[in-house]
Amino acid sequence: MSAEKQERRNGGGGNLAQALRIGAGLQVVCILLPVLDLWFLGSVERHVLAAYPQWDAAEIAAERTVIILYLVIVGATGLLGWLFALAAVRRGWWERGVVTTLFTVGMGVLILSAGAEGGAYDRIVPLWLGLALLCLLALPGVTALVAVWHGRDR
Repeated sequence: MSAEKQERRNGGGGNLAQALRIGAGLQVVCILLPVLDLWFLGSVERHVLAAYPQWDAAEIAAERTVIILYLVIVGATGLLGWLFALAAVRRGWWERGVVTTLFTVGMGVLILSAGAEGGAYDRIVPLWLGLALLCLLALPGVTALVAVWHGRDR
């Protein structure tokens, strides 16, 4: 086995693998943010109430749950993407294509989630939450993208 393949198998990959591991860790934080908001902050619930003041408590709770569930599902899917990209790098599977595609799709979904309008909402996801999710994941994503295209060993 070549030294390069052995390094990848052992979790190497330099800056690229490190960026992907950091991205996966931050993705876990992004999965927890909406849940923590549900338990402690209540900003999603206030956001729904501001958009639909005529709704009763049950309708507001249901809408809040849908928004939070959407964000958790998107986050879990994103975590799978980070882990798949890390596996691709470790095994040497089309690293550039995998990282570039997942970055493009991931950023597209995050931008859509942060800015999508609907019904009485100016934004479906509260601004702070949408931007936090976007910004937390953009830095390791851009780092991985730069590393895969301009890394020394590529």
